[in-house]
Amino acid sequence: MTEDRSAVVEYRPLLLNERNPEDAAMLAELRASKAIELVDKRNLLRAEFATLVNPPELSEGPEAERWVYYPWRRAAVALPGPQLLRALRLDRNRNIVTPTEQATLATQLIGVVGLSVGHAVAHTLALEGICGGLRLADFDEMELTNLNRVPATLFDLGVNKAVVAARRIAELDPYLPVEVYGQGLDDDNIDAFLDGLSIVVEECDSLDVKLALREGARRHRVPVLMQSNDHGLLDVERFDLEPDRRPFHGLLGDTRAAELRGLSTRDKAPYVIRILDGRNLSDKLAASMVEIGETMNSWPQLGGDVQLGGATVAAAVRRIGLAQKLPSGRTRIDVDRCLDDLAEPLPVVETTLADQPFEESVPERGIESVLYAAQRAPSGGNVQPWILQADKGRVTISLAPERTSSMDIGYRGSALAVGAALYNARVAAAAHGMLGASRLWSRDPAELTAVLELGEGTDSRLARDYSGLLARHTNRRDGTGAPVSTEVLESIGAAAAFGGGGLRWVTGRSEIEQAGRLLAESDRVRYLTPGLHEEMYAELRWPGDDLRIGVDVGTLELAPDEMVKLEVASRADIMAQLRAWSGGVALGDAILDRIRTSSAVAALTYPVPTDGDDLVAYARAGEALQRAWIEAERQGLAVQPVSPVFLFARRSDELSAVSPEFADTLASLQDRFLDLLGVPPDELMVLVLRLSYAAAAKVRSRRLPVPQAGLFG
Repeated sequence: MTEDRSAVVEYRPLLLNERNPEDAAMLAELRASKAIELVDKRNLLRAEFATLVNPPELSEGPEAERWVYYPWRRAAVALPGPQLLRALRLDRNRNIVTPTEQATLATQLIGVVGLSVGHAVAHTLALEGICGGLRLADFDEMELTNLNRVPATLFDLGVNKAVVAARRIAELDPYLPVEVYGQGLDDDNIDAFLDGLSIVVEECDSLDVKLALREGARRHRVPVLMQSNDHGLLDVERFDLEPDRRPFHGLLGDTRAAELRGLSTRDKAPYVIRILDGRNLSDKLAASMVEIGETMNSWPQLGGDVQLGGATVAAAVRRIGLAQKLPSGRTRIDVDRCLDDLAEPLPVVETTLADQPFEESVPERGIESVLYAAQRAPSGGNVQPWILQADKGRVTISLAPERTSSMDIGYRGSALAVGAALYNARVAAAAHGMLGASRLWSRDPAELTAVLELGEGTDSRLARDYSGLLARHTNRRDGTGAPVSTEVLESIGAAAAFGGGGLRWVTGRSEIEQAGRLLAESDRVRYLTPGLHEEMYAELRWPGDDLRIGVDVGTLELAPDEMVKLEVASRADIMAQLRAWSGGVALGDAILDRIRTSSAVAALTYPVPTDGDDLVAYARAGEALQRAWIEAERQGLAVQPVSPVFLFARRSDELSAVSPEFADTLASLQDRFLDLLGVPPDELMVLVLRLSYAAAAKVRSRRLPVPQAGLFG
């Protein structure tokens, strides 16, 4: 055996190792006894452990298994080792208490003095696994009057209260070290009790012990917690941080423990009133103090209040153990007061997204039609990052730098949108016989200008796209997953090529799944990066908002459960927790689910500029984008543009600027995505397109008003 049997007392179970000859002999004796019940839980618990999602790695094997003999129960149970047992038992703590926090808390040695009210405290600490050992002190035995608040049984009557608590804890976790001071505390053993403690919880009745314990805790620099059931008082004295702090916050003045020894209940009353703050005592407890010794034996207490006290102290223990803020002082967790404050819940505001048919009138001729077409161009977040101006013979489209975002690295996304707007203007001009020359130029990193001279020309290939341009829209609905032919994709690629771009795609289910997972991880990064998260939600438009700019949530085509997730995920504090846990995989579910219903995932590309003029290159890619998008819809495909966080990044420092914490993750995602789609180094990926066969979109995005050409003569 690993422990001296002579040290085993009535509250401590025997841990028997079948591989140890001495233990094996004792097990044989237990098996031979008809009075001993043996139960083997190993296979049951191993099977349950196997069902855990993301189980922790264990460093123990079968050699850690033990038979645990409980003499007071005359029963033995076979269990896995302590790592598996605790990992499984504490699994539902996860996230409220992280594995790292759990390991930190498990280093604490906590003392509990007074095991009536203290029973709930000690058991809760063991229940939550937030200590690595317990010392329990109480000289008293269990009586029937204790069973209104102590979760013991009739079989425990006459047994030392600390032993009763230790036994109950041993049946919860036999591997947790528990030491019992069954004679209580006195001047001779109080220092030994306090030695090495992380925290001491005081719940005893003796005033002299209360004060002596604090005097000792101050010497040993051990924080003291006390919980009084009346109005849920929690008292915290941080002698670890304030070794000169006076006991009981100085409420007893210079009183010493020896002065309180042997006082009658009546003589104790003034001190109790000071400690518990008589001004805030409940009327029932204060009145009961008058009746003690007359119509009742001792202080009244309720079991529910005691259990609440256990939870309150456990919360304080977690804070101290994790070095979180918990100063000296007092607070009250008053259930009755909370019940007095009952109120009707705020009504739930249902987000009702009615179908909104697009009923905007389309100008039939002239410069108005050209401006209207330009304004219908797509842009990231529908921010419309351009300024349209018109006079008699010219339409000017200028990049609006104030409408940028973090993901619009170097204004490249804005430039793409400006180029798409220019293409739309040219198509409308060609359709109306007003086409003239166009040009693009950029003088500095935040300036891009596109100019279309209006004339009398036309271009049948451009004009052919006019009806498609007016109908073009984003469709985020689930696809059927039906295969798309190579001929259709080549037709879309040819349209992109006519605009100077290219199209790379994957259609295999495995490749589509890979693309979906990479894009989902990018979405996760977007949610978990504070600045990106804030900007993403700033783009969203809800019923009642101005829907002419930004992303109308109706266009997201979300199911009711997805809408709830979207609303919950808007909270920055929730995202901060997920980030701290390295969690949030489900944040990418929406895009992953839709990608899985796609027929193809494509990357629109454009040659890397040799002259270094990024903005002009991205603007020219806007023409390729529009040509490809219109052709895809002409071929019967639904198109959803997807903008991964890494889309416009060209260098590692740009990824670091967008998301410092996830820069390496984004670099890996970008490399893997480009490899998957087969994008060569001499091409820019300017947008990702999800292509599918799907039902028509219910809602189309809107646009800001178009400048009136008549104002310009």
